[in-house]
Amino acid sequence: MHLRTRLKQWALTASALAVVSAALPGAAVADTGDRGHHPSDRGLSAVIRYTEYGIPHIVARDYANLGFGTGWAQAADQVCTLADGFLTVNGERSRYFGTDAAPDGSLSSAATNLSSDLYFRGVKDAGTVEALLATPAPAGPSRDLKELMRGWAAGYNAWLRKNRVSDPACAGADWVRPVTALDVARRGFAVSVLGGQGRAVDGITAAAPPAAPAAGRAGASGPVPDPERAAEAARELFAAENATMGSNAVAFSGSATANGRGLLLGNPHYPWQGGRRFWQSQQTIPGELNVSGASLLGTTVVNIGFNDKVAWSHTVATGVPLNLHQLTLVPGDPTAYLVDGRPERMTPRRVTVPVRGAAPVTRTQWWTRYGPVVGGLGAQLPLPWTAGTAYALNDPNASNLRGSDTALGFGRARSTADVAETLRRTQGLPWVNTIAADSAGHSFFSQSQVLPRITDELAARCSTPLGRATYPASGVAVLDGSRSDCALGSDPDAVQPGVFGPARMPVLRDTPYVANSNDSAWLTHAERPLAGYERIFGTIGTPRSLRTRGGIEDVAAMAARGDLTVSDLQRQQFANRAPAGDLAAADAARACETALPGDPEACRVIGAWDRTVNTDSRGALLFDRFWRKFTATVPAARQWKVPFSPADPVRTPNTLDTDAPGFAKALADAVAELRAAGIALDAPLGAHQFVVRNGTRIPVSGGTESLGVWNKTEPVWNPSGGGYTEVAHGTSHVQAVGWDGGRCPVARTLLAYAQSSDPTSPHYSDQTRLYAGGRWVTSRFCERDILRSPALRVVVVRG
Repeated sequence: MHLRTRLKQWALTASALAVVSAALPGAAVADTGDRGHHPSDRGLSAVIRYTEYGIPHIVARDYANLGFGTGWAQAADQVCTLADGFLTVNGERSRYFGTDAAPDGSLSSAATNLSSDLYFRGVKDAGTVEALLATPAPAGPSRDLKELMRGWAAGYNAWLRKNRVSDPACAGADWVRPVTALDVARRGFAVSVLGGQGRAVDGITAAAPPAAPAAGRAGASGPVPDPERAAEAARELFAAENATMGSNAVAFSGSATANGRGLLLGNPHYPWQGGRRFWQSQQTIPGELNVSGASLLGTTVVNIGFNDKVAWSHTVATGVPLNLHQLTLVPGDPTAYLVDGRPERMTPRRVTVPVRGAAPVTRTQWWTRYGPVVGGLGAQLPLPWTAGTAYALNDPNASNLRGSDTALGFGRARSTADVAETLRRTQGLPWVNTIAADSAGHSFFSQSQVLPRITDELAARCSTPLGRATYPASGVAVLDGSRSDCALGSDPDAVQPGVFGPARMPVLRDTPYVANSNDSAWLTHAERPLAGYERIFGTIGTPRSLRTRGGIEDVAAMAARGDLTVSDLQRQQFANRAPAGDLAAADAARACETALPGDPEACRVIGAWDRTVNTDSRGALLFDRFWRKFTATVPAARQWKVPFSPADPVRTPNTLDTDAPGFAKALADAVAELRAAGIALDAPLGAHQFVVRNGTRIPVSGGTESLGVWNKTEPVWNPSGGGYTEVAHGTSHVQAVGWDGGRCPVARTLLAYAQSSDPTSPHYSDQTRLYAGGRWVTSRFCERDILRSPALRVVVVRG
């Protein structure tokens, strides 16, 4: 860039920052729920400095103005996705898209628009979020967070007012409308209950009391869930390998690094499309807050990130954020239940949903002292409402709007001790672990979740026959709702009743590494296993996933080697080692000739595969298709000759059982499948694992959950289209962070699917191309680095 242009940019930045420091006036106005623009919104402003790859660095004088700049910048990149989500939380999908279409799944598990609308309209009609906003901190959200939400809504609205939507997904759509701070809070509520009520939306909205029994059948009680089948269904429902979100993260203490300072590598695995995408930014209030990282769309804060002293990431935890209460119903009245022999009436909520081109739909939901009655947890786990029994869902995160306060506290933290204190004070994380490192050389892990206070003692004393099967298998407790002595109780250090307090959470500090890949806290450090926590947090002494085993092998070896730097973290992210290949490929190749007589090509390809899932790896695709079929059809107990040992959890089980029924068929089917699709058995992975952006194929490395690859990729199989032609979920926002003693963190980041979902944006796929090449973005955190960006663009945004 020419000197004259650079000087002009510097002058513009200095002028813009002067605007911020002048503290432009803007009177605070309470949210009235009106969708129009408040005059006070016009007084909000922020400065946005864009650097490479469209990453905004937002500077404002206070939290309302910071929210304004954040809402503006998110709208500029993701207006259609955001607008779609606001329709969801206002229960208006059926009004615009009809009842039968499916939402994108980002804000609940609802199978149809109607189910989604019935649930979220119910939340809206009940004033649930308004009540949470009115709850004083610390049980409720802080004033700073409320100001952020107010400003975010104003910034989003100002962008809509002043810009034309170019994204074809919603250009000209009448459902792209202004929002309020209450809408922003409703979206935060939806994220909070994703693991609880959000997981059971269809069961809540479809639950209905049984019809009157036929003559002569007054005592009929209806079907009863089979405990054994229910236990397996619950286990599958909460199993990490079946989830659409996951993550890896590792923090190294100074004992393992080259300079005695901490290091953190965060690698969350989230959806590549829809409303659960991450979005990058830096948020700055001079003298108050300066944090960089990624936000879930529609949130006002940096959820995963770093500052000049601390870095943190999250992994989806194994704690089960819900439980069930089995109700004993009053004879002859299925909408009343007994507690200590006394009847209590359920509370009906009549919910009406407007429908496009049709009459509104009205349904009744039924609520109890424990929560809503549910007809099931997904299709796999029906919970029939009979004449004698019903099931109510308890979700403590339905009383939790504190998650963004936790993130805000992390952004202001100066050490891992501050991270721990933030978790103790806010208690806002609904379904994730926290892994952190700091510039002083500390490492930190905590499974601090908002979980129902289900102790093992309570489960043993109060579980119904169904609960005695589901709780050990999955952590899903089913308690006897007819007894008041089976209430959850409270911990003295908990900010809300019925949840565990911070003193009960699994925590590990200052070991050479702490790591998690969505298994329980037990193996956070292989030589310092955590124990003593309740079953609802997760298991102890059970088999780990291949991703956990491979990750522990890798990071333990890194820590033992020592002298680690950020470059080592970058290499780990793209090592693309397939632990399943290391364990099983040689055995499969040796047995291949017997399994596939007369087909030496397949045997040769598997034997020659380098056990990686790089885009140039040959044989990776064949092994992947075989391994998926093998693990889907052969029970886990029959896959290995050497069984799991709690004394050696990283190396066991091992030795592929090629005599297992299904081995030969899985191999033969994989070979036949690729040949039928016209795909060479030794084709390089990237030729058949790719995404298409604006007509261009971009090869994608990484591998599926069952392969155990750190750089997780869950692609969509479309053999007629050339193989894996899209990514459903996997590596998303990656950050490798350390410190060198200077004022600026040493950070490399990567947003695998890029900043914008608008195909007309220059930032629609630019970082996807970086990801394809294993390249990174050098973070520009300090002022000098922002101002030196060759792509620097300064925008002053006002209401």
